[in-house]
Amino acid sequence: MNTYHSYSVLETEQIASNFAKTLQKGDVIAFRGNLGAGKTAFVRGLAAGLSVSGEVSSPTFALVHEYTGDTVTLYHFDMYRINDFEDLYSTGFFDYLETDAILAIEWSEQIQQVLPKHTITVEIQYVNDQERTIIIHSERTCHEDTCN
Repeated sequence: MNTYHSYSVLETEQIASNFAKTLQKGDVIAFRGNLGAGKTAFVRGLAAGLSVSGEVSSPTFALVHEYTGDTVTLYHFDMYRINDFEDLYSTGFFDYLETDAILAIEWSEQIQQVLPKHTITVEIQYVNDQERTIIIHSERTCHEDTCN
């Protein structure tokens, strides 16, 4: 577990960009945090760190956005509106798990029971309007030079 403190959106994006350097193809990242905590900002930083193209925005109504790069694809999910297994199945989510893409899943609590065993969890806690605490639970560890 690694804990970081961010004092701005840009700092959150930088922490995520550095964290992206520790990722491997096929990784699944489950985000936890209240509305407005900074989950999408973190994904913007991941996209930058992975050198994938496209303007990162919340996939609330599309359910999934795809960002491609030269060496990796990032799929950004929003599971807020997923209420049951049928809803999840209709998104094609299980097909994405069988790719070597990196999956970033907002509102992962909605699908906790189907996440792979080695899912990385990123919890973003709101402290105040600018400050966030970011807790990354992963079997791989970040060193100060890779995540901070």
